[in-house]
Amino acid sequence: MAKKTKTRIINVRLLSMAMTGYFYTFTRPRTALPMSMIKYDPIIRRRVLFLEQKRKGNK
Repeated sequence: MAKKTKTRIINVRLLSMAMTGYFYTFTRPRTALPMSMIKYDPIIRRRVLFLEQKRKGNK
């Protein structure tokens, strides 16, 4: 049986570096660098850095 091909676009979760647990989800190309951006965190009501979370895959 042939292996399944991986999709070119993946869903990523950007987690707040203020450690509030707030996150955004985005899609990005698989070959692109990991995402990071400054966005609004409504829990602390400030703009903070959001970094792409490491995937906790089961493989």
